[in-house]
Amino acid sequence: MASGGAAPQRGSAAATASMRRRKTAGGGASGGAAGTMLQFYTDDAPGLKISPNVVLVMSIGFIAFVAILHVMGKLYFVRREA
Repeated sequence: MASGGAAPQRGSAAATASMRRRKTAGGGASGGAAGTMLQFYTDDAPGLKISPNVVLVMSIGFIAFVAILHVMGKLYFVRREA
């Protein structure tokens, strides 16, 4: 693959590791991506505050609602043909 100190191919695992090392080796005090990601989980972040449990219950409820609609649609179609 990479011989003689040549750069690894773009998109390879070695290139990804190299980019990751380059980004973290910056040594700057800017915070980088970690600083921006932490903004989503602080109390100061704007937007709706919903706990993960509420999101889980709402998504399962939505899946159940869609499944019930499918069953009702099948039953309606069967009764209409008869």
